[in-house]
Amino acid sequence: MDLDNAIQKHAEWKFKFRNALHNDELMDAAAISKDNNCEFGKWLHGDAKMQYGKDGCHAKCVADHAAFHLQAGKIATAINAKTPQEAERMMAAGSAYDMASKRVGVSIIELKNAIRR
Repeated sequence: MDLDNAIQKHAEWKFKFRNALHNDELMDAAAISKDNNCEFGKWLHGDAKMQYGKDGCHAKCVADHAAFHLQAGKIATAINAKTPQEAERMMAAGSAYDMASKRVGVSIIELKNAIRR
């Protein structure tokens, strides 16, 4: 698993949300809310769990990744409800999504460092 790519892919969600808002597109909020749909989530719950599941960094990363997807799903729901101001508020600096996004990035880096040891 390319963990640097996983960080990048999760950082790109804000751009996906803004594109959906700009283009008046619907998003699959239920799928986005699940932490085991993306490539990284599948790896976290599969091979990574088998290899690193006893490491505290893995458990923290799983929890932070799930929290990120939960917040992302809420934004997708706001986009689908045609409430762009609410979606923008939910993406703003200091929001639950913003904090979850930062935490998952840090957790992926911590997991990457733990794997290197």
